[in-house]
Amino acid sequence: MNFGIELSDRARANLNRFRKRDRQIVVDAIVAQLIEETTPTFDGTVDPAVRTGSAAFSLLPSDVASEDSETCETIQSKGRAIMPRIDAKTKVCALFGHPVGHSRSPEIHNAAFEALGLPFVYVAHDVESGQVAKALDGVRAMGYRGLSVTIPHKVEAMHGVDEVDEIAQGIGCINTVVNDGGRLKGYNSDGLGALGALRDADADPRGKRVVMLGSGGAARAIAVSIARQSPPRQLTILGVVLDELERLVQDVGECGRTVIEGAELTPQSLQAALSRADLLLHCSPVGMHPKEDASLVPPELLRPGLAVFDAVYNPRRTRLLKEAAAAGCRAIEGIEMFLGQAYVQFELWTGQPAPRDVMRQVLEEKL
Repeated sequence: MNFGIELSDRARANLNRFRKRDRQIVVDAIVAQLIEETTPTFDGTVDPAVRTGSAAFSLLPSDVASEDSETCETIQSKGRAIMPRIDAKTKVCALFGHPVGHSRSPEIHNAAFEALGLPFVYVAHDVESGQVAKALDGVRAMGYRGLSVTIPHKVEAMHGVDEVDEIAQGIGCINTVVNDGGRLKGYNSDGLGALGALRDADADPRGKRVVMLGSGGAARAIAVSIARQSPPRQLTILGVVLDELERLVQDVGECGRTVIEGAELTPQSLQAALSRADLLLHCSPVGMHPKEDASLVPPELLRPGLAVFDAVYNPRRTRLLKEAAAAGCRAIEGIEMFLGQAYVQFELWTGQPAPRDVMRQVLEEKL
């Protein structure tokens, strides 16, 4: 099979010379050849870097290819970042944010598309504030399949779509868009991602006594989502920004599916709430890098039987989670929420179950 690439004499000589004595040199030579000597085909697609597994495998001498599957697997792994085939049938998903250069979403979603052999590609667009409506018009005009929306556009984007999911309406912002024939529908997958992470950890909030710390964006997304999808027996929200806390309690209370109370976060209110809690949801930035040594919860309030979730994922294992695990609690990392919301987005765009192991591997390699 011809993948549209010819190895240089020098590269082939390296392969023949080192293929039995030094696997790493073989791998490096092939990957370098794929990256440096790829040429466009007449239909405008880039070939052969498009299918890193089969293309790279075919470049090995036949005796090595048949005898050394480990080398081929290594080449496939190294080649993951090479862009898959893109043609006129490729569906485009994108990230809207400002800035977006730090985002891992393109790597995560493109690896997932490739793993399932789906004709999708995911790109990142740096969209300045005030330009979101125009960008959404572009999505309609060009037929993008979907969007991830991140800071600072989650509210502005909600006002620019044609329909907003009920949960996202309650949260007050969106982070996901699905384009069905030019009609854009907004969703919020953050809270659903957290709920999925809790369920995966056998800590479903339904019917439980839940304490939430914080009243900002993460707290709102999670509180509204669990109140609608898996209502606790009681939800107690403790915060320090009292007007924000009051609005959140009111909005969640309108769901009418759980008993909710709010109070200022003090040592006394925290102790009283945790003494009867089944699940603690930490949704404040306390403990985030670079202040990893901070925690809102004294370790003496942690006990076996209490499940503890921390929305902070940098560091991955916060002080709160370390102390929770030491006290015998079930500790649930913030990375699970990040992955959970990505699973929800992938499934909304594709209609296929997300390849969770692939997406997790990509993120964990980058942390």
